[in-house]
Amino acid sequence: MAVSRRVFVASAAVLAATAGMTAPALAAPPDPRRGRIPVGPDDSPEDLVRKASQVRPTAGQIAWQRLERTAFLHFGVNTFTGLEWGTGDEDPDVFQPVGLDTDQWARALRDGGFKLAILTVKHHDGFVLHPSRYTGHTVASSTWRNGRGDVLRDFADSMRRHGLKVGVYISPADENQYLHGVYANGSARADRTIPTLVDGDDRTPPRSYTLPATDYGAHMLNQLYEVLTEYGPVDEVWFDGAQGHIPPDKVEKYDWDSWYALVRSLAPDAVVAVTGPDVRWVGNEGGLAREDEWSVVPVQEKDYGRTDYALSYDAPDMGSRDALVAARPVADYLQWWPAECDVSIRDGWFYHADQQPKSVEQLTDIYFRSVGRNSVLLLNIPPDTEGLLPAVDVTRLREFRERIDRELPEDLAHGARASTSPGRVTVDLGREREVDRVRLAEDIRYGQQVESFVVEAYRDGGWSEVARAGVVGASRILLLPGAVRARRWRVRVTGARGAVRIAEFGLYRSRV
Repeated sequence: MAVSRRVFVASAAVLAATAGMTAPALAAPPDPRRGRIPVGPDDSPEDLVRKASQVRPTAGQIAWQRLERTAFLHFGVNTFTGLEWGTGDEDPDVFQPVGLDTDQWARALRDGGFKLAILTVKHHDGFVLHPSRYTGHTVASSTWRNGRGDVLRDFADSMRRHGLKVGVYISPADENQYLHGVYANGSARADRTIPTLVDGDDRTPPRSYTLPATDYGAHMLNQLYEVLTEYGPVDEVWFDGAQGHIPPDKVEKYDWDSWYALVRSLAPDAVVAVTGPDVRWVGNEGGLAREDEWSVVPVQEKDYGRTDYALSYDAPDMGSRDALVAARPVADYLQWWPAECDVSIRDGWFYHADQQPKSVEQLTDIYFRSVGRNSVLLLNIPPDTEGLLPAVDVTRLREFRERIDRELPEDLAHGARASTSPGRVTVDLGREREVDRVRLAEDIRYGQQVESFVVEAYRDGGWSEVARAGVVGASRILLLPGAVRARRWRVRVTGARGAVRIAEFGLYRSRV
């Protein structure tokens, strides 16, 4: 039978023997209500491990983790001013992408192997890439396209036309609204009607919402309503935690609970990242996951329902048994909160003419240290002042995809005979084949369970170890130091939290 994407269930008894733990019951079917499980300071280490083994992802999180490669598109007034963080008082007329071609963006991303793209609809400067009813700091205030331009509309239509999913970045910070006395004005939370109709508003909303918010929180809710009701389905809503350059004593306390509630209602299939309950920031902007990256991590709930790290965002260990114990005094939940690894193809997030893209070798290393470590890669490719992805970047994206295709060509285990025994999957390739890449995945519908494993090849009359590692999760790729020639291969789980279901055991010979 075929190995790749088949499901193998390891028996609880053997896992108990190999992991040194009490035999767990077989995992229950997926339950979307078990995305987070409460914990407290009185939980024993054994309680924490048991609860961690019971956490399950939502269908949306599973679909998101399967994307593997996603794209960021930082674009706005900063593209034309040369800044990375705008000031909010820019003249909107500086925004002049006279050659804007979002189909070119979509083709380049599709050909580069990307499945979803996220546009910076609003960065910290507050300039909005669609004609919002709630601010004058938008594309409609530019002479570009005679004030009738709508980058978000072009972007969303182009991505869908070329088979990519659509994501939107909407910064919680807003320097322009601060200058206009809305952001960080000290207003109290009160019930607000969303959408808030304005003069000349011809909408007849099919449904309105009453949500608690500050003045600025209501401003964000109204902009979210526009984006999530007028531009088609959205698959990822990306919030960061920035406050902009606001004085520390004027910090705005964001209405996360209301924002999340509106997103859930208007875009039920979207994941909310990275200041959100569905996807977390990996903790650096280099695109690099931890060697052992857990999707089940301890979290705190803060500031009107914001999901936050129980340990430091850049802790070297986010979810092991030791990490669960270390977080015990402050953690509120164990939660399915998988990592997204963001990095820019250039040094900056916005386009700068004097910068060049990373090499294929650098991007390939990032791929194996993100996608290959149970994370999703979010690669930023900034459009230039013409409104195009630079030709050199487009070429690099294609080269990057071609390189990954050579690194992981035909799965030699596809269609091979396979057998399972408790805690093991064995593959017979039919004849000796050279292998230097191994790819594994758990069936994460049943959680993340593997804590350690070894990969072995049968040579010279016995099994010999060729690699060992820790967690698996949705995707684990091992690069062997050299090609190993063998007919029979196996993965053997040596430590686990619960019953293991291996969904993929792929064997590759790179062509690099």
